[in-house]
Amino acid sequence: MARNEEKAQSMLNRFITLKAEEKKKPKERRPYLASECRDLAEADKWRQQIMREIGRKVAEIQNEGLGEHRLRDLNDEINKLIREKSHWERRIVELGGPNYTKHSAKMTDLDGNIVDVPNPSGRGPGYRYFGAAKKLPGVRELFEKPPELRKRRTRYDIYKRIDASYYGYRDDEDGVLERVEAPAEVKMRAEAEEEWRRMEEIRREAKKAVKSGEVVSVGVLKDLLFEEEEDVVEEERREIEREKIEKEREFVVHVPLPDEKEIEKMVVERKKMELLKKYATEDLVQEQNEAKALLNIQL
Repeated sequence: MARNEEKAQSMLNRFITLKAEEKKKPKERRPYLASECRDLAEADKWRQQIMREIGRKVAEIQNEGLGEHRLRDLNDEINKLIREKSHWERRIVELGGPNYTKHSAKMTDLDGNIVDVPNPSGRGPGYRYFGAAKKLPGVRELFEKPPELRKRRTRYDIYKRIDASYYGYRDDEDGVLERVEAPAEVKMRAEAEEEWRRMEEIRREAKKAVKSGEVVSVGVLKDLLFEEEEDVVEEERREIEREKIEKEREFVVHVPLPDEKEIEKMVVERKKMELLKKYATEDLVQEQNEAKALLNIQL
């Protein structure tokens, strides 16, 4: 009994479904060209339909397990629908509707950063990659940023940051150096004052001894003349160095040098010999030598 009821129920369901489909209007097909549409509402309806198709395909392309070929086909289909959507958006603007291109989505890389999409044709958006298609071989490199090259600093950039602090002229401004050097400064100042007082005491005693005619001890004289002795030794050392430099500058000639007349005579004789070798024959030279021998002429 239950079996027959199920059959009747299924037949009834099929009958109701067929009647409902008969009442429906035939499914409209989207026009191939957007320029064929004359109604703004129709144009907006077809745009919404394209948007739904893009959404389904974008959700499907997120699956990385579809394979490289299927991902590339899906990405091509999405780009085709995007171009078609741009045609319908331009048609909507022509029919007096809103401009949807102002609020269109931007292209992003793997990190979510907005990327400029190149389009050589200059019409509509360029080719885009979605979902797992961004990780395909040859596509990932398009979204990777080139490594930043470290710019080499020029000499001007180096010297531009050099100021008084670089040379240590502002080390005293923070007060640290003053606190560190304060004990050493007090110690050196005390030692200098003590040495000055001792030398003043020695000079005072020496003056008293000179006025009274007394003999001053050797130790006192030694301390008194210590500084003057250093000055004398330093002066003598400078004098010796000065004399040594002057001696090095002197140039002593150990070979007698000819004067101007002798040099001129040597040049004339040399020119004469060159002319004789050039124009005189051997017989003429021999006759000239014999004549000089007879006349007892020596050159």
